[in-house]
Amino acid sequence: MKHKLIILGAGESGIGAALLGKQQGYDVFVSDGGTITDNYKQELAVNHISFEEGHHSWDIILGANEIVKSPGIPEKSELMKKVREKGIPVISEIELAYRFSTGKKIIAITGSNGKSTTTALTYHIFKTAGLDVAMVGNIGVSYARQVATAPAEYYVIEISSFQLDDIKDFKPHVAILLNITPDHLDRYEYKMENYVASKFRIAMNQTEEDFFIYCMDDPEIMQHLAQQPIYSASIPFTIMKPLKEGGFIANDQLNIDVNGDPVIMSMYDLSLKGKHNLYNSMAAGIAGRTMDIRKEKIRESLTSFESLEHRMEYVTTVKGIDFINDSKATNVNSVWFALESFDKPIVLIMGGVDKGNNYDAIRDLVKEKVKAIICMGVDNTPIVAALSKDTPLMVNTTSMHDAVQAAFKAATKGDIVMLSPACASFDLFKNYEDRGRQFKEEVKAL
Repeated sequence: MKHKLIILGAGESGIGAALLGKQQGYDVFVSDGGTITDNYKQELAVNHISFEEGHHSWDIILGANEIVKSPGIPEKSELMKKVREKGIPVISEIELAYRFSTGKKIIAITGSNGKSTTTALTYHIFKTAGLDVAMVGNIGVSYARQVATAPAEYYVIEISSFQLDDIKDFKPHVAILLNITPDHLDRYEYKMENYVASKFRIAMNQTEEDFFIYCMDDPEIMQHLAQQPIYSASIPFTIMKPLKEGGFIANDQLNIDVNGDPVIMSMYDLSLKGKHNLYNSMAAGIAGRTMDIRKEKIRESLTSFESLEHRMEYVTTVKGIDFINDSKATNVNSVWFALESFDKPIVLIMGGVDKGNNYDAIRDLVKEKVKAIICMGVDNTPIVAALSKDTPLMVNTTSMHDAVQAAFKAATKGDIVMLSPACASFDLFKNYEDRGRQFKEEVKAL
């Protein structure tokens, strides 16, 4: 009997899992409660993979030997309750891909903020060093698709806590934990300790031959480490004090010392600016050194890297006003990092679907740096209620066109207009990429 693999959810990770399962000789069936996009349907059809959309056939799903669950499906859904009752093994696409990439070097990156930037930067370091490396996970192609279609020697993977919740044997050679701030708590019974434990699953299968790279300036990480030690070789990074081993900043120099042979460079030479990017640069640089990448290559990579689209992305300057696209900032903490990075006065465009945000964390920075907030969303009341006393001007808009026009009007030469929403995008846009692209189009039309 063929191994019956059911894939729940037909996004990029689901389709990747289906392709890999099919390639490995499994009997694969894909089920999505919503609609499947045309390009993914075509891919399934070409590869002779059965699928359904708009509903779930219980009899087929509950007859599975194993289920790969999309990270977006919550445990408390009716579907998952039935699957759990039946006792069918459930894994994430990350776990499936890992099963078929033995002998490869895996660098996995998680954290509440900065994952995509650090993943792209780590990939850039490995690529610059001439290694056979693929960048997968939440950024670009799914890990399973890469393993099925173009396997590499090194995988740099961006992983969310949802994907870590369903791993069993997944073991990265290098695990990076950037930070842990409240996000997605609705999926973790509103308990911070559950979310923290989920992030730490990235290191749960590691042994002393592996590396765990972490931020020692993060109180949640340090508290967890004090209670539950890690078995792998732990390498910290910090901006607070010099270290014997790890990453640190001293005298405006970035230091990465992994094996007594430090990489030292001026922090002003880093291509990524802002305090949070010091952390991202140290984490990526340490990962490179654990793999014995030469110091020159790491220095070269950290100065030549170009930042990601929709993440603190410089768009253009109009009449002396800089426009920055930070559409990927979908939580309050990301906005804090963005505001903290600039010294010029800021006109901030924010709003969207509020996931129960607490805006207290950014109030001091808003008072200090933000001369106007342009709200852009179907319902702007949470932002108005939280921040209207902290900025001289607040304007309500319901479209990107109006938001950019209002921001341009509020800004003067030497200011920054920044889209950094703190919210999900689904009220007015398809996703954060669509929101960022519309912002850039409106800015270029000024």
